[in-house]
Amino acid sequence: MKKLLIICWFLLVSVSVTFAQRQTIKGRVSDAATGEPLVMVNVQLKGSTTGTQTDATGTFSLTVPDAQTGVLLISYLGYQALTQNIHGNSNIVVKLEKDNKQLDEVVVVGYGEVKKRDLTGAVTSVKGEELRKVPSTNVMESVQGKLPGVDITKSNGAAGAKINVTVRGNRSIRADNGPLYIVDGVQYENIQDINPNDIQSMEVLKDASSTAVYGSRGANGVIIITTKKGASGKPRVFVNTYAGISQVAGYPAMSTGPQYVAQKREANRTTGRWKSEADDPLIFNAAEVASIQNNLWTDYADMLIHDGLQQDYQVGVSGGSEKTKVYLSLDYFDEKGIFKLDHLKRYSARLNIDQTINDYLKAGMQSQVTYYNQDNRRDPLNQANKIVPLNLPYDENGNLILFPNMGSMINPLADEQPNAYQNNGRVTRTFVNAYVELTPLKGLSFRSNLGVTLDNARTGIFASKNTIERSTASASRSQYNSGNKRYISWENVLNYTQKLGDHTFGLTGVASLLSDQRDSSFLQGEGQLLPAQLYYAMQNNVSGIAIRSSYMANKLISFTGRINYNYKGKYLLSLTGRSDGSSKLAPGNKWAFFPSVAGAWRVSDEPFMKSQRVFSDLKIRASYGLAGNDAVPPYATASYLTKIPFSYDDTNSALAYGIGSQIGNRNLKWELSATTDIGLDMSFFDGRIGATIDLYDTKTKDLLLQRTLPSSSGVSTVIQNIGKTRNRGIEIGINTVNVRGRNFSWNSNIVFSRNKEEIVALADANTNDVANGWFIGYPVRVFYDYEKTGIWQTKEADAASAFGYKPGDIKVRDQDGNGVLNSQDRVILGRQVPTWSGGLNNDIRFMNFDLNVYVFARIGQWINSEYAAKYDPQGLENSAPLDYWTPEHETNAYPRPNASVSKDGTPFIRTLGYKDGSFVKIRNISLGYTLPGSALKNLHLTNLRVYVTGKNLFTFSKVKDYDPERGGDLSNPLTKMYVAGLNVEF
Repeated sequence: MKKLLIICWFLLVSVSVTFAQRQTIKGRVSDAATGEPLVMVNVQLKGSTTGTQTDATGTFSLTVPDAQTGVLLISYLGYQALTQNIHGNSNIVVKLEKDNKQLDEVVVVGYGEVKKRDLTGAVTSVKGEELRKVPSTNVMESVQGKLPGVDITKSNGAAGAKINVTVRGNRSIRADNGPLYIVDGVQYENIQDINPNDIQSMEVLKDASSTAVYGSRGANGVIIITTKKGASGKPRVFVNTYAGISQVAGYPAMSTGPQYVAQKREANRTTGRWKSEADDPLIFNAAEVASIQNNLWTDYADMLIHDGLQQDYQVGVSGGSEKTKVYLSLDYFDEKGIFKLDHLKRYSARLNIDQTINDYLKAGMQSQVTYYNQDNRRDPLNQANKIVPLNLPYDENGNLILFPNMGSMINPLADEQPNAYQNNGRVTRTFVNAYVELTPLKGLSFRSNLGVTLDNARTGIFASKNTIERSTASASRSQYNSGNKRYISWENVLNYTQKLGDHTFGLTGVASLLSDQRDSSFLQGEGQLLPAQLYYAMQNNVSGIAIRSSYMANKLISFTGRINYNYKGKYLLSLTGRSDGSSKLAPGNKWAFFPSVAGAWRVSDEPFMKSQRVFSDLKIRASYGLAGNDAVPPYATASYLTKIPFSYDDTNSALAYGIGSQIGNRNLKWELSATTDIGLDMSFFDGRIGATIDLYDTKTKDLLLQRTLPSSSGVSTVIQNIGKTRNRGIEIGINTVNVRGRNFSWNSNIVFSRNKEEIVALADANTNDVANGWFIGYPVRVFYDYEKTGIWQTKEADAASAFGYKPGDIKVRDQDGNGVLNSQDRVILGRQVPTWSGGLNNDIRFMNFDLNVYVFARIGQWINSEYAAKYDPQGLENSAPLDYWTPEHETNAYPRPNASVSKDGTPFIRTLGYKDGSFVKIRNISLGYTLPGSALKNLHLTNLRVYVTGKNLFTFSKVKDYDPERGGDLSNPLTKMYVAGLNVEF
């Protein structure tokens, strides 16, 4: 009985202690500035899953096991997270401060940095994490559709293919419209060298006030790349790798053997030469007849296209002390294209060092060495798509049949044979940017940057006589091209900032010298002694010896001044002026001054905005500025001499020289662009929704345009300042936090860009230049032709006859209704630039899983489809399997085959290819898993993430089995890729 009483007493004490420890606490959470209650604030007990949220009055109630030592974690979107000790309190009052982290983010601009809240220009910033979501050869491909106002397309599907980038449309008609790339403060042309894993951030400067500090170089927009730097403390090691299989994203098939036979029979039935299969020997050779009887034919495109492979391996180390910081990165990138002989290898090493010497002196260096070894393949699909398919590529012994069926067309597989073809390029590029920074006084700094880029390249091409390129020649051809580039940039930047009460001033002065020198040489010969010598031992070629060399250099000297002013952080003003002197332009016109002004008003910081709850942030921006462009070759102001063949008689030749095809222009001056920009930056509902809207209008005059001259002048062209263009549009970027919880979050980004590009004036003011395809009021690149309305049908025989045509011919619209079809009936059919483009990016996180889905759209662009125009009415070459007209099958798609009329002789044949090339594509789907902290600790790792990615998986368009981003060409089709990757940090 005594033991029982002791046990009962012990249990009673234990229960009492437990109830004494467990306690329900209450509290209220409000805005520290306004006192307004905050709804749905997350309140969680640290180290447990116990948690709750505040109600409509901002109050919460939570039962905790220990009210003395318990700690609450309180978080709310748009506010700074707070850790609150309970200390036995049963009624807790919490005041949360707004989180201005986004507004206080530092954004890199020309020759400096500013907080995002203080921006006056149109600048888009992208962090390095975003750049790494899409595995790519070129970092610009990974931001396609994610930057408002920036149009990015991939030129083709070959390994290492070029990425085309324009910012706010095409200003120039023939001059370069690509943006200026700045890497760590220095101009760098080869953005494809930079590994996305080495990038800390990317900023895109779009309006004139932002780009004005770069003067003529920034006329087409500026993209600033900042690479990673070392950090003090324990060294961190990063390992990033991925491997993926690439496949053609869509490739339409040519006619099969039976389809080709049917079309050629119909072509000869039209002329009366073929009536039945008994007449096949009249239109096919003996080998082709045998192939028809045995149903033998070959799909050469299918034999040429294979799966490609892309892989990347990068190791980075970041570390240092308080005074010395180092970042080192090594990378190996390997891409095999979808064709044999298409292979790119890239090796790169980056070393960034920052050294603090004393309190007022710093020095450092950013450097990279890149080496390329690339095999390029002459596109074989053109040959594969036109060769008659009624043959086999190999004989019974497995040997290649060079000219199948004894025809005139060489086998499309010829280049893949041993010692037949090689096109190999080697590039070594060294980039070094060293700086010294002096801060003698508070707020005053002087920085001198010296950037050097050394580029050494050579390309060797060998094509034996048994290759596609030389199939009609009698000997092989060897070519050896070499080139060197030396780019030097020396810039001295003086910055001074001063705060006087509510007034803050920032002054920047820049003096810079840019030097660009290039030389190249070209060797060519035919009939190489030994095929194994390829493009070496050029002296062994027996004929066709050609030697050329060239040299060009130009310099740009610039002086820049900028004043930044703000009052109470609410009223912002920026004034910039830059004077550029270019050696490319004519004496008297070498120098030009480019001013700009920008202002912003932070409306959300006004007292009258404090009581409202809709806007978290609101800023209005406006800017105007002038930018220049000197994008012409050096020496365009001078006429040059060239050697010409000359002889006094049939036997006595002599040296003679004449003016080159392009005459110099001694009045050449700057191309000028004036841009007005009005912008709005805002966020709503405590930062849950953020938006940026920009309206812009760019007017360009004095275009640097190559003009065709009459043949009677004795020369062909001249570059002049003639014509005007205009680009105006709207850009919208929206960021939303759809869901944000402890274990689940969902963020979205929406981008919309609409640009209207048009030519305003040409050489003869308002007169169109039809020969070059330039039209007033339209973009630079359009399709101008007859408008196809169908095919003349049998019942329309009389109407067709009135125009000189017959049923089965292409029918086009008589635009002026005069009963005559002539060149005056041609119209603008479509534009090669999109009406609008946009993207939708979704990032979803659940526990340790992350999912990214990105959709990209390009709407309103037209393409000239090579596949749609792949129609040979005679049947001499293969065609696409098209719906052509016959008396028994009347259609409005394609004309009747006709063996007596060549493709070029078929009226209006070019109208067949024009198609609406609008598309929407699933650009990226990526699923990743990050190892939890407990597992990482056991593995002695800081972070480990594995992921799988599908790139360019699905494309939706009116063009079947083809990715319209390619632009209509059938050569080097675009690819999709399946990737698996790993990110590790020690």
